[in-house]
Amino acid sequence: YTLLNVTNILNLSVSVLMGIFIFFNPFSHTTAIKEICFYGSVIIVLTLICFKKTDFSFRSPLTLPFALFTAWAFIGLFFAVHKENSIHDFYAHLLKYLAIYYILLNFFNSRKRLNLLSWVIIISTTVFSIGGMIYFYLILGNNFPKARIVFQETPSGIIGFVTIFAIMLSLHFISKRVNFYQKLVLMLSLAATVLITFFTLSRGSLLALVLSLLLLFVKNKKVVIIFSVFMVIALSVVPLKNSLTFDAMQKKILNSARINKIWPTHFEIIKGFPIFGIGFGMDEMSCNQELWDKYSAKVSPERRVVAIDPHNIVVSTALRVGLVGLALFLYIIFAFARMCWITIRHGSDNFIKSWGLCMTAAFVAWFAKGMFEPALSHVPAIVLYTIFAMMTILWKLDSESNFPTLQNQ
Repeated sequence: YTLLNVTNILNLSVSVLMGIFIFFNPFSHTTAIKEICFYGSVIIVLTLICFKKTDFSFRSPLTLPFALFTAWAFIGLFFAVHKENSIHDFYAHLLKYLAIYYILLNFFNSRKRLNLLSWVIIISTTVFSIGGMIYFYLILGNNFPKARIVFQETPSGIIGFVTIFAIMLSLHFISKRVNFYQKLVLMLSLAATVLITFFTLSRGSLLALVLSLLLLFVKNKKVVIIFSVFMVIALSVVPLKNSLTFDAMQKKILNSARINKIWPTHFEIIKGFPIFGIGFGMDEMSCNQELWDKYSAKVSPERRVVAIDPHNIVVSTALRVGLVGLALFLYIIFAFARMCWITIRHGSDNFIKSWGLCMTAAFVAWFAKGMFEPALSHVPAIVLYTIFAMMTILWKLDSESNFPTLQNQ
């Protein structure tokens, strides 16, 4: 009886620690808390596995794609330009994320816990948004609303990854039957997350939000229309509205530093390292200025810039793990998209279908933003692997629909 209690406490502890980890994901200067929660979760999970006190499973449509991509990235370490940096990031920016994915998959594997994880994300992002705006505009005294909101560890372009995910979750719950207090929290969350998203003055965030709303519109027309009205009102007080005309957008695209200056040099490097890439390190270029200068010399002088992240998930992946690695990464996306299709079109009930649509919209928004931002840095990567985990949980719940007692534990 005592052993059973200890086992239950340890299993619950993993969920609590991972919940705290996810809660603090967007917050700056919380590395110690997140590291304690992550490694605490890993130690407890390994202990439970060693004593066979948990049914930890790697069963997932993403397991094979993950394994192939990880194996290729590992092989690429032997050919990396800067091996030390690549080895560090192979662990810190891949193996750790995979551990988070499988822990979430195994310890939030019921409908109730999936809802709970969603509320943790919503509340976390709401606190981050409200606190962030108060700190940036009131405490620091930046010009409201003209100053572009930015934090030391969370740049403007990164904020949208977090807030748009929370927006999708809030809209999902609003479309369901929730009590008055829950609806109040959701409306507060939407107001805060939409405002801070617009205050980043990021066109990529706006594009991601619009694309995800178009997808949600298929099943939730009323909610999307109401939210769209709120977006228009919010845009009326944000400086971003002045640069959203067709002419302004066209000029911005044609003069984009990413297209005209950043990507050309990266394309030259990819051509030079097409198979394995330059290495898995996130800062591989800044660690080797000589290599950057060599390939930068192949583009016209007006296109040359200092070594910088490509701000595009496709270019970044091809740069780091080569074209083969990019193909394996796209295989991960394909396997995820297949899960989305199965849950939306063939889900066993409305819970599975509606959540499947929500996760699909969240991923579309994430990927759209990832085409213009460093999406593989820590904060957005945690968002991505959380989306992966939540969709896989839905897929597993759907496949186990003949065992209702298992789903509602």
